[in-house]
Amino acid sequence: MSKRLSLKETAEFIKERDNFLILSHEHPDGDTLCSGAALCSALRRTGKRACCHNNPEISERYLSYVENYLGEPEEGDICYISVDVADQKMLPYHRDIDIDLVIDHHGSNTGYGKRLLLNAENAACGELVYRLILELGCSLTEEEANLLYIAVTTDTGCFRYTNTNASCLSTAAELVVAGADQKGINVKFFRSNSRARIAIYARMYSEIGYHLDGRVTSSILTADLISSVGATEDDLEDIAHIPGSVDIAEVAIFVRELSGGRMKVSLRARPGFDVSRLARLYGGGGHPGAAGFKSDLAPEKIIDMLVSEIERIWKQ
Repeated sequence: MSKRLSLKETAEFIKERDNFLILSHEHPDGDTLCSGAALCSALRRTGKRACCHNNPEISERYLSYVENYLGEPEEGDICYISVDVADQKMLPYHRDIDIDLVIDHHGSNTGYGKRLLLNAENAACGELVYRLILELGCSLTEEEANLLYIAVTTDTGCFRYTNTNASCLSTAAELVVAGADQKGINVKFFRSNSRARIAIYARMYSEIGYHLDGRVTSSILTADLISSVGATEDDLEDIAHIPGSVDIAEVAIFVRELSGGRMKVSLRARPGFDVSRLARLYGGGGHPGAAGFKSDLAPEKIIDMLVSEIERIWKQ
């Protein structure tokens, strides 16, 4: 089990080590990628050798922001740091190595690394990395402010999700003061949609499933639909919220078919229901308001299974 560290202890550990490889999770989002890149930038400025793992699933949306930090560590003793990764099995590679330091904000973190810096009160891992950079004695560069602003806003849906709190709003304000391009980032990530994304929106909204008098909603995105509209990973980011946008929905289920036929299940909930508890039943995890897992079952069977379990929980 991981040794829990404070921010100060984490900074002291980092100062004693060198040759860092920073790891992101599979299907990487803005938080894992941009938080890792900001940390990498700060480490380099302190004279450390550091790079981010060239995750093969990085989408075009984020590549231009993080590509200067991608690479391979030098030979010798490598210090492995995972960022925003709740479970080692979520890593695309490096699943069988000892992770020296885990930096995370998921309450469901499995404690897989040797050391753990965890704050489940943070809406995004970017908040934690921001505080760590300051603890290292670094002021923030404009580029790091941009990276961390992307991390915070993408993990909160530009402050629309229920994980948004005073801490992340305060952090975002500090990042803007530090030079983050608030207007440009907000337009690019939250006010721009491709034709393929709009086509997927239209299909998903029209085919939302309603269960338990509408208190639970569901949506399925097949590989055939993704292919038919020419959608990329950029087009598919942050669409799990769609079934949860129904006004009376308390819990939402989104099932996406991955290549190879496996299903990625994303769960969303309004305050009062903990979907991370639900996800853990099936080998996943996450936050009370947003969690997920993977399954080899058919989408319809997954939804039936989850609806039955939700109903059972509500009857307790």
